[in-house]
Amino acid sequence: MATLCTLFFTGIFTLGMGQEITPKDIIRKADDRFNGEKTSNSLMAMTIVRPTWERTVEFKSWTSGRDYSLTLITAPARDKGQTFLKRKNEMWNWNPTISRLIKLPPSMMSQGWMGSDYTNDDILKESSVVNDYDHEISGEEMVDGRTCYKIKMVAKEEAAVIWGHQIRWIDKKDFLFLKSELYDEDGYLIRTELGLDIKSMDGRLIPTRLELIPAEEEGHKTIVEIKEIIFNKPINDSFFSQQNMKRVR
Repeated sequence: MATLCTLFFTGIFTLGMGQEITPKDIIRKADDRFNGEKTSNSLMAMTIVRPTWERTVEFKSWTSGRDYSLTLITAPARDKGQTFLKRKNEMWNWNPTISRLIKLPPSMMSQGWMGSDYTNDDILKESSVVNDYDHEISGEEMVDGRTCYKIKMVAKEEAAVIWGHQIRWIDKKDFLFLKSELYDEDGYLIRTELGLDIKSMDGRLIPTRLELIPAEEEGHKTIVEIKEIIFNKPINDSFFSQQNMKRVR
């Protein structure tokens, strides 16, 4: 019989009825639960917290798999109408105020999105938590009363990612993302993200409030609240076009 250490080393846990689950399976299940196995259509509010001010940005977002996404800013008035598009490896921003379409180079993926602590990569999902990392179960821990897999994710050498490694805590029962720590290539903690306010939306449990806390910027935080979300409603790939960036509502 394999020991617990052997199971950790091989990265395989055995569930009931002899079913095996790998750390990559766990990350995929959690990612699919939160983002949708095929598509998602959501309404969100993002509050940027700073020591002396706060600002809220509201937006709609459509995704199809990991290759297509379109985000529309709906508030505040000064940003309303801006859109962000991802089509496979190409990313674009449309600003109606100046009637300008800008292609985002890879160098901009690590920059803050709309002035928040989230990066363009977080919103446009250029990188994949499933395919761009090697995964290892490093133990189990309790988070907010839920038993979680603790999974270390190390970036593959060829992957175009901005994090050296991540640690994620995934609820064992419902495969909910509850916490993550993101580290740079030198192993320094850069930020922590929490998944809070677990609610049922469109028939599935998900964290509906995300809090991102930078490690070395006291008083800084970004909070994302999911107001509505629909999973796996068909969206044609043609929806994710430069033309639609200028007319989507």
